[in-house]
Amino acid sequence: MSLKIQQEGRAVMLGRYITENKTTVRAAANHFGISKSTVHKDVSERLRTEDPELYANVKDILEINKQERHIRGGLATKRKYAAIAHRKRPYK
Repeated sequence: MSLKIQQEGRAVMLGRYITENKTTVRAAANHFGISKSTVHKDVSERLRTEDPELYANVKDILEINKQERHIRGGLATKRKYAAIAHRKRPYK
């Protein structure tokens, strides 16, 4: 049964994945093939009632991700412009 249909226990599965891999909501969504909104709703609302201890762990990881997002954004921008500069270099 796919994750899109199966809501029962999905929040716990997502929470475990995020804590085991110390990953972001976006990465979890990509891994399971569901939307970021669904992952966020599952781990921030449904998980609280299904597994409060796991919820606390996920919340800590998501808080760290939130604090680091400006750094990730800056690195992504740096990679973007480095790739553009590399394409513009003349061939020798």
